[in-house]
Amino acid sequence: VQLQASGGGLVQPGGSLIVSCEAYGFSSDFYAIGWFRQAPGKEREGISCLSISDGVTVYDDSVKGRFSISRAQAKNTVYLQMNSLKSEDTAIYYCATDEGRCSFLPRAYRYWGRGTLVTVSS
Repeated sequence: VQLQASGGGLVQPGGSLIVSCEAYGFSSDFYAIGWFRQAPGKEREGISCLSISDGVTVYDDSVKGRFSISRAQAKNTVYLQMNSLKSEDTAIYYCATDEGRCSFLPRAYRYWGRGTLVTVSS
């Protein structure tokens, strides 16, 4: 299984950004793609997840109402639309995947993409 993440960059507070993640190698649809982030000096935290088999989405309270996770018609691609960005959203963003349903526990995922830096600053 491989993951390819793209997106990220520098954005002003209140702005928007989208990151995407493609997962390759699963033989069935029973897997989930989660987004995590890690700010300097902090632990990696789960912020959103999408279950590929049934489309169920979950969000952490810190991003609920501002971030939106969705999948492309090619179901192995997931987008994270980030709106109303705040300075505290600055972090390295990672996508992760594994068989099963969504989880915000990093240990639930065996496969991780390379992180992409999101910086929210004026």
